[in-house]
Amino acid sequence: MDLIARAEQHCRAGLSDRVLRERLLEAVRSAVPFDAHVFALTDPVTGVGSSPHATVPPEAMAQLRDVIRRRYLDPDPDEWCGWLGRFGVTDVARVSFADRYGAWGWLELWRTGGQPFGASERVALDALGPVVTTGLRAAAARTFVDPPEGQVSLEPGIVLLDADLQVRSQTDAAAEALLRLLPPEEPVPPVPAAAYNVGAALLAREEAGRPWEPSARVHLGANRWVSVRAARLGADIAVSIGPATGAERTDLLARVHGLSPRETEVLGLAVHGLDSRAIAERLTIAPTTAEDHLRALLAKTGAASRQVLLSRVLGI
Repeated sequence: MDLIARAEQHCRAGLSDRVLRERLLEAVRSAVPFDAHVFALTDPVTGVGSSPHATVPPEAMAQLRDVIRRRYLDPDPDEWCGWLGRFGVTDVARVSFADRYGAWGWLELWRTGGQPFGASERVALDALGPVVTTGLRAAAARTFVDPPEGQVSLEPGIVLLDADLQVRSQTDAAAEALLRLLPPEEPVPPVPAAAYNVGAALLAREEAGRPWEPSARVHLGANRWVSVRAARLGADIAVSIGPATGAERTDLLARVHGLSPRETEVLGLAVHGLDSRAIAERLTIAPTTAEDHLRALLAKTGAASRQVLLSRVLGI
């Protein structure tokens, strides 16, 4: 079975985003050997990374903050590969996973010796783009269906980082949130990549004028999503971590299910409690048209009723 066929098979298997990425990496390795990798998810709107699946040289892990900060300066491929040379990296191949609904992640492969990535290998990686993009978006969509039972509520918290992304202080709620955001198998201190990434995005915007919005929505487990944002607080960077708002969840659900702009508008009004007649009046459309849009929402999201759909949007 070729690489694309294996990737399609994994993407149709209903896997979580982490297991899906593990299976995809196994498939990629058989066709495009590599020595290290970073496979990150991203917020579909801001493109800021989170939830990395990574195996990198120990020297790079020890300088994780510098690696992440450098990435947001957006160096060209040759410059980036040259900078990574300090960790023994000799070549880099990268593919992004994005569609008209947003950016869902990226995969970067590193080689630390031997032959550089060949043209045919890079073509094979690029061909993965549409398949994996659809698979990652579908994995995100499945999180809205997961039941919330047994999940402990998350209180908003704040982490203060210095200019080197070192933690200066944090609230108790933030410390708990950080530990929950950190996958237990990740060999890094209890500050997840999401906090480093939004901080690095803010620094890159300030220092180099890069067009980053320093925020990301991150899946926390079951049907829960949190919002991680960075903002300047004097000489420090304040990173806020808290439950995603209804508007943030509505936008995300619309994107993962590929809703049209009008369907997204109807969904937002339904979340605010408007019935089909009120939606029709607000949008200056016929009540039957509003009903058609609501039926399309149920069909696209697989929700059995409007109540089920709204509970998924709100995470209750």
